[in-house]
Amino acid sequence: MAGFNIVIRETRNSDFAWVENLMQNTLEEYYGGDHRAHAKRIFAAHIAGGIDRLGFFSFEQRMFIIEVNNERAGMIHLVGKRQSTYKISPLIVASKFQGQLGLGSRLLEHAEIYARNNNARQLYCTVTENNITAMQFFLRKGFIRAGSSDSHYKSGVTETMLYKPLYEVSAITSLDQLHVSVLPFDETNAEMKKTVGNLLLNNLQSSFEGITDDWVAAFFDGYNRRHTLDINTKYKLIYVGIDNIGDVIAVAGATPKKGSPIKVMPFIATNMVAFEALLIDIPHQLVPYGRKLYIHINPTAQEVISLQRLGWKLDALMPSAYHTKVITQQWSMDIGETTMKTMRVKKRFYDLIYSGKKTLEVRVGYETINRIKAGERIRLMTHTESFDVKVNAIRRYKTFENMLTIEPYDRIAPDSKSSDEVLGLLKQIYPAHKEKLGVVVLEFVKVGK
Repeated sequence: MAGFNIVIRETRNSDFAWVENLMQNTLEEYYGGDHRAHAKRIFAAHIAGGIDRLGFFSFEQRMFIIEVNNERAGMIHLVGKRQSTYKISPLIVASKFQGQLGLGSRLLEHAEIYARNNNARQLYCTVTENNITAMQFFLRKGFIRAGSSDSHYKSGVTETMLYKPLYEVSAITSLDQLHVSVLPFDETNAEMKKTVGNLLLNNLQSSFEGITDDWVAAFFDGYNRRHTLDINTKYKLIYVGIDNIGDVIAVAGATPKKGSPIKVMPFIATNMVAFEALLIDIPHQLVPYGRKLYIHINPTAQEVISLQRLGWKLDALMPSAYHTKVITQQWSMDIGETTMKTMRVKKRFYDLIYSGKKTLEVRVGYETINRIKAGERIRLMTHTESFDVKVNAIRRYKTFENMLTIEPYDRIAPDSKSSDEVLGLLKQIYPAHKEKLGVVVLEFVKVGK
């Protein structure tokens, strides 16, 4: 930044008094204990080459100072864990420099690079709920709220646990290879019905007892009663996740209940892309039917990460509720008329939209897309990030070819070299039977993150 010389360096012996005072003055409000003794212990470990001779799970303690024009302005301390994770404990910007120059962001970026270079898979930290500025900072930087604990480090103060998975670029690229559409189940499609039935039988029996052909038949019968909208008939709504070659790879059933909650069960996905697609798309689709969603599920660790990142809350652990050897979890999400529409985009296009280079998004005329209105705000999401856009305008075309004679291709895919390349890309994502639904062009403007 012009006019400022900003550097991040390892802590030196001469920094001790400054670090000790910074930690004491900053942490006393939020945490109990002797902060000067804490500073002395972690500082000594860093100076001794980073080796932690006292930690049970930790193997190193590293501390870095950020300077502005040779003046100490902040610090970050990292604890390397034997589980290939790093804890931030703490990150502090001196009060004189807070809200200026993005020093906290620079320290956090330095920590992420350091952790990645040491093959870490996750960063984590704890933040007190009354430290609103710090909480908003970490959430804005992609940290996920794992939960909270009352009077954890200080009586009367609630501590929140936050973490951030450090995905490799190759992992994100791999996830982006698969395109999934979440659509209402088509009961007239015999092949789809057969596939859904097999998914239920093959994937539910390990977590739920009583999954039989009769149970599957009853599931479909409930869908046939959906037009009654009578909760006493226990009608069901069914949604399927379909990949770009038309295969069903996910299914979810929703049952509106008395009092307006909606039970979403079963909830099956054959891969993480489909799992996230259901989590993101279904809440908006179910807004007309109730005020709250809840799922009974037996999730994997990666699925828990998605649930937490996408705003679902763990309500209960229910041992032997559906299966004698399984602890079923209940997760929930409040929905309503103000629930923002979400849209999944590939990381490649997300970055282009965020930079302002891509201002046009092309979709086909699914019911959920056709309900979008000009002026509406939409949250764009990748597997790790999100930000909001406003729909400035909507234009519709019969085919991709028609659309590309009018819309500039470089506003749809700025990193493409020609209109033909964009056409091939769109046809790869949306085969002919989907293109027949009509082409919808959404013109976006970024409104914040």
